[in-house]
Amino acid sequence: MTDALQVELVAADRVVWSGGATMVIARTVDGDVGVLRGHAPVLSALTEAVVEITPEEGTEVIATVDGGFLSVANDRVSILSEHVLLAHEIDLSKAEVELEEARRLLGTNNDAEKRIRRAEARIRAVEKAS
Repeated sequence: MTDALQVELVAADRVVWSGGATMVIARTVDGDVGVLRGHAPVLSALTEAVVEITPEEGTEVIATVDGGFLSVANDRVSILSEHVLLAHEIDLSKAEVELEEARRLLGTNNDAEKRIRRAEARIRAVEKAS
């Protein structure tokens, strides 16, 4: 038996990453959550943010989620979101343009704040991964 967390990062259309990890950090609607082995069971809603997974081996996995859910129980972590992008899949210039467009819409569009959070998360993911 491994001493690692068993982690699954899942989008609506694919399993983005699955494997053993020593730590997971995700942002819920209540704040950031760091998960290590032995963590108490949790079921929480995620916000548009960066998810960080420290695998047993290899480089850190940096991704963004557009909301979703975090489930932790018995050293198993499931991160479920309709849209998940790994840092290397993000087009930085496109995210920067999206951020500027969303900022211009602030106050006139109900989705502007969500679009800002999503674009900022994508930019942070690329920066963390580089």
